Amino acid sequence: MFSITVRDHIMIAHSFRGEVFGPAQRLHGATFLVDATFRRRELDEDNIVVDIGLATRELAAVTAELNYRNLDEEPDLKGVNTSTEFLAKVIADRLAERIAKGALGEGAKGLAGITVTLHESHIAWASYERDL
Repeated sequence: MFSITVRDHIMIAHSFRGEVFGPAQRLHGATFLVDATFRRRELDEDNIVVDIGLATRELAAVTAELNYRNLDEEPDLKGVNTSTEFLAKVIADRLAERIAKGALGEGAKGLAGITVTLHESHIAWASYERDL
């Protein structure tokens, strides 16, 4: 399997419901490094997984929808515990929608999957992997 990864970051505010979250039940901020890894079994006719420039642009468009937002107030996320794991899935699904609409070009039709990893810090991160 071949892969490429592009990176961005987001700064968000949110809170959690549930005793398991302790002090994080209060409104707090988080900064995440966001890695999006695109996978395919065979390289395309240009010997690439996908155009890195397009992948970078589309990841930036998805992260812009979340950056500098209080996720507790976002209509699509209201009432949801926006854990790192959950946010990785949100970003992966939004990227998958863009891929399906052709935002990464014809070559992206051969993609097998995508993994989004959110790094909370240098010692903790979470990922979501999905097929395309």
